Amino acid sequence: MIFDSHAHYDDCAFDKDREKVLAALAGRGVGTVVNVGASLEGTKRTIELTQKYPFIYGAVGVHPDETGELNEEMFAWLREQCRREKIVAVGETGLDYYWDKENHKVQKKWFIRQLALAKEMSLPVIVHSREAAADTMEILKQEYHTQLPAVIHCYSYSPEMAREYIKMGYFLGIGGVVTFKNAKKLKETVYETPLESLMLETDCPYLAPEPFRGRRNDSGKLSHVVKAVAEIKGVTPETVIHITEKNAVDFFGLNRR
Repeated sequence: MIFDSHAHYDDCAFDKDREKVLAALAGRGVGTVVNVGASLEGTKRTIELTQKYPFIYGAVGVHPDETGELNEEMFAWLREQCRREKIVAVGETGLDYYWDKENHKVQKKWFIRQLALAKEMSLPVIVHSREAAADTMEILKQEYHTQLPAVIHCYSYSPEMAREYIKMGYFLGIGGVVTFKNAKKLKETVYETPLESLMLETDCPYLAPEPFRGRRNDSGKLSHVVKAVAEIKGVTPETVIHITEKNAVDFFGLNRR
């Protein structure tokens, strides 16, 4: 079944019908979801979701735009949450120079700290990087080991940089953007990248695929991403589902739980 490796069902966009949406996912071909913390409050709600739904696992972390809320006390709290049974990754963490909500120095500090946390806890890391390609790559090479697992969430850079990440053993997160007509660079990246290095994600409620662009996204819409990737790669949708599910299960260590 489809594995959604990056979702935000804790978001207020689902407050009115969260249970209904989640209850319907199995019937829409979705078997597993990793809900990803983007703030301290989002991490708390993520933990609650993992406790309520057997098919939801969690990642704990603070998005670069929210790093201003971090301090040593809160970081110690994050560390404790990593010990929970259904927490399978650290993230999302990284750099975001598009919105520039937080000072770059602050973003880098807590990115490096969260990478260290992932290493300490032997958990994979989910990396957010927007308009910060060079700094993200530099920090990952300096502060993280290539033998440790990472996924570049919502990959948006060049095919050339993708090749560098694949050499480092990292995965690329592919979502609704790959269905957009103007996503030529991403389509080229998917064409060049082995399926064994890709994971499917929604980033819901954001980045809904065509023909739902601009509307609320959910994991059930990943079937459209599957179809797009299958067409680009020249394989069946079933092959895309099978390989990307195996990738995610291995990445998050669910076969060892």
